[in-house]
Amino acid sequence: MSDQDKNQDAPAKANADEATDNVIPEEAVSENEDAAQATEISSDGVEDMTEEEEIADLKDKLLRTLADMENLRRRSQKDREDALKYSSANFARDMLSVADNLRRAIESIPEEADPDGSALVGFIEGIALTEKELLSTLERHGIEKIDPMGEKFDPQFHEAMFEIPTVDAESGTVLQVVEAGYVIHDRLLRPAKVGIAKAGSAPAESDDQIDTSA
Repeated sequence: MSDQDKNQDAPAKANADEATDNVIPEEAVSENEDAAQATEISSDGVEDMTEEEEIADLKDKLLRTLADMENLRRRSQKDREDALKYSSANFARDMLSVADNLRRAIESIPEEADPDGSALVGFIEGIALTEKELLSTLERHGIEKIDPMGEKFDPQFHEAMFEIPTVDAESGTVLQVVEAGYVIHDRLLRPAKVGIAKAGSAPAESDDQIDTSA
């Protein structure tokens, strides 16, 4: 082959190589066609709905959402009401046994005379046991009794009703508990009503003597 023929074949070969490089793979063509089809279907779905139908669809979704929110609000409100209404159910259930024991103690009192006082003793013992059970039940629910006899007066938990002059105790010491107080966990239910000591001097003895010689 002559040099002239070689020079004529070179540009043709270069053009063939360039055409080969520009060939798009069949897989890429297939993916592009699928994407175009999906876009066309989506576009057709939107275009199929008129403006009125689209508004109606949005309104329906809005009404459904509002209805769901209203149902949720009603359920939450009912749950709160039930929680408030029945929050003391366990406490009330425990108090039933206390009420039963108190009724038994009352029924133990004989209708006829009690010459030896044995029925009265049994009644007093039954009342004492009932009080003990009552305090135990209250403690199970976080309610504790305040009995500050002999303690220092605390205005957070005690209410002073009167003062008792004395030289046997420091001023402000609780010498008498008129009414016990109660707390629930760390919150005061009722302060204890107390009488507190008031420091003072002992009563002076009289030096005057009565003359009985006359």
